[in-house]
Amino acid sequence: MPATNATSRFSDRVENYIRYRPGYPAQVLGVLQSECALASEHVVADVASGTGIFTRMLLENGNEVIGVEPNAEMREAGERLLADFPKFKSVAGAAEATRLGFQSVDFVTAAQAAHWFDRQGARNEFLRILKPHGWLVLLWNERLTDSAQFLRDYEQMLIEYGTDYQEVRHERTTSAVNEFFDPLPYHEHVFDLRQEFDYAGLEGRLLSSSYAPGPGHAKHAPMLRELRRIFEAHAIDGKVAFDYKTRLYFGHLR
Repeated sequence: MPATNATSRFSDRVENYIRYRPGYPAQVLGVLQSECALASEHVVADVASGTGIFTRMLLENGNEVIGVEPNAEMREAGERLLADFPKFKSVAGAAEATRLGFQSVDFVTAAQAAHWFDRQGARNEFLRILKPHGWLVLLWNERLTDSAQFLRDYEQMLIEYGTDYQEVRHERTTSAVNEFFDPLPYHEHVFDLRQEFDYAGLEGRLLSSSYAPGPGHAKHAPMLRELRRIFEAHAIDGKVAFDYKTRLYFGHLR
């Protein structure tokens, strides 16, 4: 189930989120264009749009995009970063209550977010706002945890120092995707993605995560000492890499 503080938990992490969270492979839009006939005239509700990482991709595709975001700090950052796009509209709403009109959008998208939703409430809302034969698109960057020793050490650090890492990590909830689409089938595509970081970038990436204890928390300083140790043990030419599988799910609702 979603964390009870799902809306507020990113409020003090916005700048690190903007600077250090990964984007999404260009192939994602290619698949939506070829398999869902996504075209520039389609209206998209990007739900839990955050700072607008995926929203921007849709806007650059020419779509009218309504960013629905319940967190004020994240929403204001998205409004600032996407201010140059005339086809962007920002709404203070949530997955379970978007404030959008009945059958008003062609696509509903949720990037790096659906694990926070009340699935039944969100599904009912998506059914309400989607036009007939509209598409639901769910998207996650799944960080690999066991493909290199650096990633294994980083994972162990999160388990030891994260505030509620085991409870909220989205890799444990993507298996529930069928709850959104059932009883209809859905489609899945997987892409590779990589980020490289110097130490400052690695620290920023860590602190963008909602389960990383912030300044003032008893675990904050020892966590950063362990992060530095891991970085120095594994960096090559001053860099370490995060590898991801980008998982794309899409289908119709009934």
